[in-house]
Amino acid sequence: MTLRVLPERLRAWLARRPAWFADVLLALFITVVQVQSVSEHGAVLPEPIARPASDFGYAGYALVVLSGVAIVARRRWPVAVFALTGAASLVYFGLGFPDRMACLGLFVALYTLAAYGDGRRSLLIAGTGTAVLAVGWLVAGADVQPSEALGWVLFRIGASVISITLGESVRSRRVIAADAQRRAELVERSREEETRARVDAERLRIAREVHDTVAHAIAIINVQASVTAHVLDKRPAQARDALRAIEQTSSRALHEMRAVLGVLREDDGREPHPGLDQVDALAGKAREAGLEVTIEQSPAVAPLPSAVDSAAYRIVQESLTNVIRHVGPTRVTVTIEATSDALRIRVLDEGARDPVLVAVGAGGPPSGGRGIVGMRERCQLLGGELHATARTGGGFEVVARLPLAPVASLP
Repeated sequence: MTLRVLPERLRAWLARRPAWFADVLLALFITVVQVQSVSEHGAVLPEPIARPASDFGYAGYALVVLSGVAIVARRRWPVAVFALTGAASLVYFGLGFPDRMACLGLFVALYTLAAYGDGRRSLLIAGTGTAVLAVGWLVAGADVQPSEALGWVLFRIGASVISITLGESVRSRRVIAADAQRRAELVERSREEETRARVDAERLRIAREVHDTVAHAIAIINVQASVTAHVLDKRPAQARDALRAIEQTSSRALHEMRAVLGVLREDDGREPHPGLDQVDALAGKAREAGLEVTIEQSPAVAPLPSAVDSAAYRIVQESLTNVIRHVGPTRVTVTIEATSDALRIRVLDEGARDPVLVAVGAGGPPSGGRGIVGMRERCQLLGGELHATARTGGGFEVVARLPLAPVASLP
């Protein structure tokens, strides 16, 4: 049981070991290899006759130990470690000590400087330092015998260049991976922001649809209920007609509400798209509320885009609703003109005829609603514009222009 637990604990300890632990092991390994290789029994390849590492008070051993131990700080101070190992190498070979594996720490320092540096600056330091080392090595080995032993100097130079190249390759791959990760995170954030924007746009669309549907129906019901309350005792037949209009209006409103909210259900793909083909029915409901509505509509040059058609219907609906709520019985003219590039809508009312009727009915002073704001948002989403202004001679005018090639569609 104990033997089985120990490897698990060891793996857990290795998983949370400090970052410098691997460098300590590497430095220990390099130190041992360098000391062993420069010892009197460490030669594995032919080399020129060299001074034993034990000369000058074991100076050779001290230099290879110094260059090996310095690897512990290679990640934290790569330039300093390279300078230290390079200086130790120059002194070591300048004193004529044997080659063998004495430069292993220097090669690791060069690799680290290129791999963990900042790119161009680190490469400049590594390249310049290697050039200085190469000159020092060549000078130190100028009188070496036999002359073929200069191959060891060329080996040091070549190994240094290879170490720099490997380090730069690792650094480049790390930079490319980091850039790819950042791009992936940016794409993910953009996707999340786009999703949130779509959710907000859908919420706004449903809010507009609910507002247009409910506000129009409630305005008509309010007017009819007011009429019923005043004529119930004197003219029962008219009161009965008003109640029937209330019933029909509320039924239609409920149907439209179910259609609007049905898009929120995954099992119901219905989406309300009322269009200008229903504007006559819309005018009929407004007439039931007391308005004298005149529709002037020119035939479309081409089929209207569904977004434009739906927005035009909602603009007319909201305009008539505002007249019912704030003006009362009056004359309203709705002009719909389709050209080759745009659809123009103009809703004009003549203003209140009798202030008393406005107070009694669903009219009254305008409240701070979002009817005009919603109409303007619909136009802007399609790249159009809307103006709603009071007329100097009385009444109100709503003018909208919807491009037939919209820059965006309704959400």
